[in-house]
Amino acid sequence: MPRESAGLLLYRVRLGELEFLLVHPGGPFWKRKDVGAWTIPKGEIGPDEDAFTAAQREFEEELGFKAEGKFIPLKPVRQKAGKIVHAWAFKGDCDTTLCKSNTFRVEWPPRSGRWQTYPEVDAVGFFTFEQAKQKINPAQVAFLEELQRQVVV
Repeated sequence: MPRESAGLLLYRVRLGELEFLLVHPGGPFWKRKDVGAWTIPKGEIGPDEDAFTAAQREFEEELGFKAEGKFIPLKPVRQKAGKIVHAWAFKGDCDTTLCKSNTFRVEWPPRSGRWQTYPEVDAVGFFTFEQAKQKINPAQVAFLEELQRQVVV
């Protein structure tokens, strides 16, 4: 059974152009990665949790505020490692400088016995379609394309 996660894609219109909110994963593995490393705010679906509830929970944990609005379901995608990602889009805005992520602990360097705490998300930004296509995990480009087809700017 493939792992599944769920997330929300916040979008806005600025100067007649669609912009997407993406997050950069925190921690040492992602520190020097940029192109193809960004993602929608998302996370694993809990054992007794439906995908949309998980998406809302993860959005709040990773950004520090609740998602509100009319949610547009997007077709799930399968990432390279096999994980299935479910997503919903919604229109809104936020001050990315006020976003505050939860944290996680990891042994770093591996097998060193040293445990370090990192933010789950270390950067947040709004990107145009062309910028977002470069930044986002390649499988998630489908979310951007689907939403761009549905939203009238």
